[in-house]
Formats: sequence, structure tokens, C-alpha cells
Amino acid sequence: MEISKFTGTYLNAFRQALEANEADYKGQMLEHSKAIAKAVELITIVQKENKKIMMLGNGGSAGITSHMAVDYWKNGNIRATAFNDPSLLTCIANDFSYAEVFSKPIEAFADKGDMAFCISSSGNSANILNAAEQAKKSGCIVMTFSGFKADNPLRKLGDLNFFVPSQAYGFVELIHNLLIHEILDAKLYCNDKKDIFNKNIPF
Repeated sequence: MEISKFTGTYLNAFRQALEANEADYKGQMLEHSKAIAKAVELITIVQKENKKIMMLGNGGSAGITSHMAVDYWKNGNIRATAFNDPSLLTCIANDFSYAEVFSKPIEAFADKGDMAFCISSSGNSANILNAAEQAKKSGCIVMTFSGFKADNPLRKLGDLNFFVPSQAYGFVELIHNLLIHEILDAKLYCNDKKDIFNKNIPF
């Protein structure tokens, strides 16, 4: 296939994956705008109660957590962090197991009413599943972002679950990043009256 044809095929496939994303709140399916509104409602509660958001992911998803944790506190004025420090990850992996690299920090640092963003393209990563379970035990609100198969286990663990029905890693990662960005931008634009279309300035 020529590159000129590939680019059209690629963008069409991405558009289809984006438009097909699904969400549910405690098992009840939500159309996209209502899912984003629910997410904004939840993070607004976290902010008002001076709680924090913990963002968790591996590989490309870890990159999303590092990026978005900064945006949520810098632009959104919401306490947010990502447990991506190399010493932390290698210590927990060595002393316990890699499956516990996120659940152990959550157990230590989570407070009731905090929120965990659990991100896994496959929805099968043991350390993300453990993190979601521990976050629930710690009294946190859990928001999940998964993809690939509709019956992946992560999708069943959150209060609010976003799912991208695509087998393409790149598409799932990009759409997860877009969704997490959209949640923050919706709050900034609709609630905080920040013009995110014009460098995040007040209206």
C-alpha cells in the first residue's frame, strides 16, 4: 500500500475507534457526553475535598500518567501524581513483585476519597488490576481506561470505566490520552470558565 493510501486508511480507522469508545458508570452504560460529565463531576468532588488523583499505567500508559498528572495539577489546580519514580518501581518490584508496584504505594499513600486513574490498553495488566483493587479497599474512586477486548477484567473494576474497542495499541493509547485530556478540558471550559481553545485563558 502506498503511504498516501495508508494515511487515509489510518485516520479513518482511528476515527472509527474514537467514535466507538464506550463508558459505563457502575455498570450503567453512558453516552459519551454524559460519561465526560460524570468524570468532571467526580474530579470536581476530589478537588473541592482537597483529595488527590493517583494515575497509574505501564509503558505508553505510564507516559500518559506523567503528562496528565502534571496537567491536572498545573492547569486544573487538582492535586495529582503518578507513581513513576524509577527507585520506587525497582524497589517494589525487587522487594515484593512487579505486580505490586502500584498497589503498594496506593496502600501507603491513598486517603479515603482520593481517586485512582487505572490505565491499561489490554485491561489485563496484573499491576494495574491490583492497583484498582487496592484503591477500592482504600476508599478511593476508581476510573479505568482499557481497550482491546470488551470483557477485559479492568473494565469491571472501576466506578467509571472508559473502553476503546480497538486491537491497535497506538489507537487505544492515543484515545486514552485524549479522553483524560477531554475530562480536564471540559472541567476547565465549562466549570472554571477557562478558554482551553485559546491557550487556557479566562473568558
